[in-house]
Amino acid sequence: MAKLDFGGTVENVVTRDEFPVEKAREVLKEETIAIIGYGVQGPGQSMNLRDNGFNVIVGQRKPSKSWDKAVNDGWVPGETLFEIEEACEKATIIQYLLSDAAQIALWPTIKKHLTPGKALYFSHGFAVTYKERTGIIPPKDVDVILVAPKGSGTSLRRLFVAGRGLNSSYAIFQDATGNAFDRVVALGIGVGSGYLFETTFKREVFSDLTGERGTLMGAIQGLFAAQYDLLRSRGHSPSEAFNETVEEATQSLYPLVAENGMDWMYANCSTTAQRGALDWWKKFRDATRPVFEELYDSVATGNEAQLSIDSNSKEDYRVKLEAELEELRESEMWRAGRTVRSLRPENA
Repeated sequence: MAKLDFGGTVENVVTRDEFPVEKAREVLKEETIAIIGYGVQGPGQSMNLRDNGFNVIVGQRKPSKSWDKAVNDGWVPGETLFEIEEACEKATIIQYLLSDAAQIALWPTIKKHLTPGKALYFSHGFAVTYKERTGIIPPKDVDVILVAPKGSGTSLRRLFVAGRGLNSSYAIFQDATGNAFDRVVALGIGVGSGYLFETTFKREVFSDLTGERGTLMGAIQGLFAAQYDLLRSRGHSPSEAFNETVEEATQSLYPLVAENGMDWMYANCSTTAQRGALDWWKKFRDATRPVFEELYDSVATGNEAQLSIDSNSKEDYRVKLEAELEELRESEMWRAGRTVRSLRPENA
């Protein structure tokens, strides 16, 4: 394990140089990894493990669209694809990758297959951190570990196929066997992590829920909408408003930030853009900080968790979700986006 100094804060990290995939395979050579759930994270993590040479199977409800998707991805019924209980019986490591609401519903089924010495793996700290609300309390004689890729399962898979990696956090909630560290790091390397940084289940879920509601998804949509609507109200065309709000950000500037940081992106823009960005960024920080404070407090108290549990457990959740997504999809801004994307050179 390496220690990296981030300006005075020292963090424990594990890189692929010090823990290569060959070592990870050796650690897990006697293990059978069952991926339970084939939705957001399941496909990417399972296929990366398979391609990296691990003994991995998929457990999924049959019949279902996810079962069919797993078959299309090369999982073979009766060989590497099983119904959930059979996969759990065969596994020594159960990767519990269902949605948070589905984890709650299926927990009694999963728990009875957690025999001593097995490992229970999460990619989100939600279920264990909010155990009073979820009812998910693992047995004391199993390892309870976490690897949380910092991105979607789709991104994890795409980067893996491209020969790259997606950074992940790792955590150990319970080390019953004495091998939890080797198990979690080997799994983290196996699923395609670029490097692994240490966290706890609680810190992971607090930062994750804040990020998703904040700059990763919620806040960025809010900022996009506010600027787009402002430009339209001042007489700018949909094309101009969308290009100046979204297209230039995602296609030109954000990749520069990813490449070498915000200062490097500023340095590679016009002097007028530099001056304006430097003059205004602190105003936006100060304006939004109270909203982020409110958000984090809502996460820390468990309010956001309860809202998610209550909403996602309703029978009509998918219907209401589609209605909310349609509202976004059919807003003028994102209708303009469809047109702009269709005019990109690769799509023309």
